[in-house]
Parts: sequence; structure tokens; C-alpha cells
Amino acid sequence: MKPIVQISLDLTNIDEALETAALAMRAGVDWLEAGTPLLLAEGLHGVKKLREHFPGVPIVADLKTMDGGYLEAEMMAKAGATHVVVMARAHEETIKVVVEAGKDFGIQVMGDNLGCPDMVAGAKRLEELGCDYIIHHIGYDERRGIAAQGFPMPSPLDQLREVVAAVNIPVQAVGGLSLEQAIRCPEYGAPLVVLGAPLTIDADSFRTAEGDLEASLKLICDRIHAYTDVK
Repeated sequence: MKPIVQISLDLTNIDEALETAALAMRAGVDWLEAGTPLLLAEGLHGVKKLREHFPGVPIVADLKTMDGGYLEAEMMAKAGATHVVVMARAHEETIKVVVEAGKDFGIQVMGDNLGCPDMVAGAKRLEELGCDYIIHHIGYDERRGIAAQGFPMPSPLDQLREVVAAVNIPVQAVGGLSLEQAIRCPEYGAPLVVLGAPLTIDADSFRTAEGDLEASLKLICDRIHAYTDVK
């Protein structure tokens, strides 16, 4: 598939999220993500607002579902989401009913392997249970906690090639990546590139002379979209 740029709206105010989303869409972003902080703050109303303002744009609801999977997926689908996220550490039956809801309501399921003792096996399990995409994810607390103990901070890039090789569905890598690392994910065979927001454009190679955030984001999108088909 061709690379896709997804912006994670990890904001807690819907007006700020809509403003950031509009900027991102003008810059060339393909998918919008209602990040977990936004869902906690705004819930279904936040997803409905994104759908209202951006008809036809894929919207990922980062639910991190662990239980009650069918209802959660149904609610987000009816609110306008096109993708929902279920965790690999959830019970097998939860993953199955999220996949079932995806089929019933015409949305796709992204399986997240955060916290799996074996990340590759976790990704394979998600594919076997019917997920459409894999999110290879090293968590915020995990990264910081390990680093605080004096150990190297783990990165999703550490096993990304192994995860990509183990499954036959598209993969995205999430968790502490710099902009440069995120942009290079297609080189690892992972075509779904996630950019965090609020955005911090800190790479000199992507900073415009005017410090224009939208123009900087457009440069990033252009570079990612320049990759040929990935996996």
C-alpha cells in the first residue's frame, strides 16, 4: 500500500483539536486520530465533531479497548469513526467481538500490541483473530520508567522489521519516535506513519524559514508520500 500519514490528536479540547486537524489536512495528512486524551475529555461528541467538520476523512478512535468491545466499537462507528483500536492483551473474546462489530458496522480494526511479553507473537495473534492493521506500540510509561531505571529507552523500531515480517497486514509503529524516525517507518515496511500533536517541529531539516508549522508539516507529508508502495 502507499504510505499514509496519520495525525494523532492527543489534545483535551475539541476546539483545539479541530483547529489542529484543519491545519493538518491542508498540509496533506491522510487520516485523523481521535487520541485517547481527546476521547477521555470529549468522548463520542469529539468524534462526532471531527466527522462533522471532516466528512469523508478516515477517523481512528484510539479506544485501547480491553472489554465491552462490541458496544465500544458500535458507539464509535455510529459517531463517525472509521477505525477503532483493540488491545492484544485483551481477552481473545474481546478481540473477536470488536472484529465482529467492525464487519457489522463497516469499520476497520487496529490491533495494538502494547505490553505484550512477546511483541511479535502479539501482532500475529491480532492478525489471526481478524484485525485489519497492527499498531506496534511501546508505551509512554514503559519508555520513561525503563529509562528512569538507567536502562536504554526501548523503541518500536527495535523489533519493527520482525513484526512487519511476521504479519500480512499493514503495520504502524508508535511510541517515542522522533520526526526523523517516524518519517523513515516506510523503509522498515510500515506504511502507516503516525505524527503526534501537539506538534513540535524540532528537526532543522523540516523547519521553514518563517517557522510556519503548516508548511513544515507539508514538507513532512511530502517526504512520506514520496515513498513507493510499501509491503
